[in-house]
Amino acid sequence: MAIKSYKPTTPSRRQMTVTDYSVLSKVAPEKSLLAPLKKTAGRNSYGRITVRHRGGGNRRKYRIIDFKRDKQGMNATVLTLEYDPNRSAFIALVQYEDGEKRYIIAPNGLAVGDVVTSGPQSDIKPGNALALTDIPVGTFIHNIELYPGKGAQLVRSAGNMAQLMGKEGAYVLVRLPSGEMRKIPSNCMASIGQVSNIDHENVSLGKAGRTRHLGIRPTVRGSVMNPCDHPHGGGEGKSPVGRPGPVTPWGKPALGYKTRKTHNRTDKFIVKRRNGK
Repeated sequence: MAIKSYKPTTPSRRQMTVTDYSVLSKVAPEKSLLAPLKKTAGRNSYGRITVRHRGGGNRRKYRIIDFKRDKQGMNATVLTLEYDPNRSAFIALVQYEDGEKRYIIAPNGLAVGDVVTSGPQSDIKPGNALALTDIPVGTFIHNIELYPGKGAQLVRSAGNMAQLMGKEGAYVLVRLPSGEMRKIPSNCMASIGQVSNIDHENVSLGKAGRTRHLGIRPTVRGSVMNPCDHPHGGGEGKSPVGRPGPVTPWGKPALGYKTRKTHNRTDKFIVKRRNGK
């Protein structure tokens, strides 16, 4: 997947790059697989802001994605490759032999007209989904389930892929994109290949407006606030933090402070942390 740049007709255009969408099908999304998506602007069910700097942005419809790949033993033909405003990866509209249509996460290399399938009889090629126990060691995979039948939860964003490192009884050992080594039940499903749109990480937004279109509002630095507004605020001119380390507006440690619970029930499945320990 290539990246497009433009002539610098404006200052923002000079730095701005966009993904080349020429490989995608120029069609409207499948209406039967669309759902309304209400904006929350970072609020929870009580109306309180739990994620700051969210709001506005372009309107979106949610595309219903088949993360379970539970229609096994039936071929599906790729009808279109489409853009999804709700995720960084591209999606593919597939039609099964019985006429049912579903959206799946498109792997890198998938093309219109290709045939994908799921189940133990599937070939090891991009787009097919199998149980982890049926996938050879060393294969690159994505869309990985954590619990059998729940649907894919791991390795779903653009350009990501995990690697199946080994099999140990009822579990398989998977190396995730972060470097973490993790045991996953061998009857969980996963898809073969790397997630599409691998150049997504290289795109430069180039201007503030594109960030606003994504629903992200401006962030003000604490160091330019008053002491009553932020622990970093105040002082004559540019002042240091004045603490052992940076903190949030509410005084909690930030920037590198680990907030993961130390006694999670899934700790026993993590063989190696992503920081190498």
